[in-house]
Amino acid sequence: MNTEFSRRTALLGAGALLTTLGLSFLPDSAQAQSKKAKGVLFEEVRIFDGRSEMLSKASNVLVVGNVISAISATPITPPADITVTRIKGGGRTLMPGMIDAHTHIMFATIPQMAILTSDIGFINVAAVKAAADTLQRGFTTIRDMGGPCLGLKRGIDMGLVPGPRIWPSGAFISQTGGHGDFRLPNELPAAPGDFSFSERVGAAAIADDPGDVRKRAREQLALGASQIKLMAGGGVSSAYDPLDVTQFTLEEIQAAVGAAENWGTYATVHAYTPKAVQQALKAGVKCIEHGNLLDDATVATMAEMGIWWCLQPFLDDEDATPFAEGSANRKKQLQMFSGTDNAYALAKKHRIKTAWGTDTLFDAKVATRQGAQLSKLTRWYKPAEVLKMATADNGELLALSGLRSPYEGKLGVIEEGALADILLVDGDPIADIALIEDPGKNFPIIMKDGELVKNNLG
Repeated sequence: MNTEFSRRTALLGAGALLTTLGLSFLPDSAQAQSKKAKGVLFEEVRIFDGRSEMLSKASNVLVVGNVISAISATPITPPADITVTRIKGGGRTLMPGMIDAHTHIMFATIPQMAILTSDIGFINVAAVKAAADTLQRGFTTIRDMGGPCLGLKRGIDMGLVPGPRIWPSGAFISQTGGHGDFRLPNELPAAPGDFSFSERVGAAAIADDPGDVRKRAREQLALGASQIKLMAGGGVSSAYDPLDVTQFTLEEIQAAVGAAENWGTYATVHAYTPKAVQQALKAGVKCIEHGNLLDDATVATMAEMGIWWCLQPFLDDEDATPFAEGSANRKKQLQMFSGTDNAYALAKKHRIKTAWGTDTLFDAKVATRQGAQLSKLTRWYKPAEVLKMATADNGELLALSGLRSPYEGKLGVIEEGALADILLVDGDPIADIALIEDPGKNFPIIMKDGELVKNNLG
């Protein structure tokens, strides 16, 4: 009798643990009940499919569950076994949900000093709001390039809070004194085995030899990272490293690349300079973040290797991260800004696979200008090219994560079988890309994963 009680108790305890971890496979009576499928029918819309240079003629699009089921120029008769919500498009533009391929959702809206000194609970609360606001701006997916967002992602995926899909990197991996080392000077030298606050909460991982880099990369993959992010060169917001500093050794970056490849995914690096990027390319990385100071020869090599380049339209304007005039950070920032025009010219010259992201940090006001930071790309590209970059192109970059992609299905396009992340726009964003700068006014419908998260059309 006691043996049977112990066995049942152990089974119940294991089930509770699995449920807590989000790994429960035990049947649930509520889950087992069949439900009538739901659908949404968009009628009389013109489609930007994520790739084309012009809108389609008036069309109809049927979403069933979380997938685009049918697209037709003629009226669609939904299957009888689904409950359908009809949306009268009235000639509005239907387009894919936008993708921001370089974010730090945990750090976007809070001042840097607050991030370094606040309780992680406060940072989480701020990030929950930032995620909800991001979705309401029409960005249905983000690729997070470093920060403790895994819990936020889990909460969004479970439906506890609204927010975009997240491709998480987990903690960014940095050498001592690198771009991801935010320890105070009085915390150095670090005691053996000591972990700083940013490391303890999963924001950063400091590693200084191939074995440690491999271990830190494996930890992020174990926790659910969809790709690995390393700091391979100097950065603007960090305290110790000038922009020209090359970070990690070839063997150290190779250790992270190998760990990622063994998990079927890839490593990407923060870097600005030719030397830092060239070392990263030798190590086998698949994507470069930033790279504003690259030269022609390095970009030509990237093109030959089929490397992705995730560029940001960093300019000295209202979207610049605020740093005090005359400070070391401000001087580095101005140095980096000076290369932006040339970087985009080189990306176009060599037909690089170019992604776009905001990399907004430490400023709630700048975060609200996510769409404006995208439309800024018209300085270098046609509006249709800009929209393609934030939809189909960024969706292709996400697919580099392979089996480590956290969501099954195709994103960034309007086509049959793709995931139903959809915007309805009042107007033609190819003719007037400024429409995306005011999503509250111009996006009456926002759909994520087949659910209407915003519906101003009734």
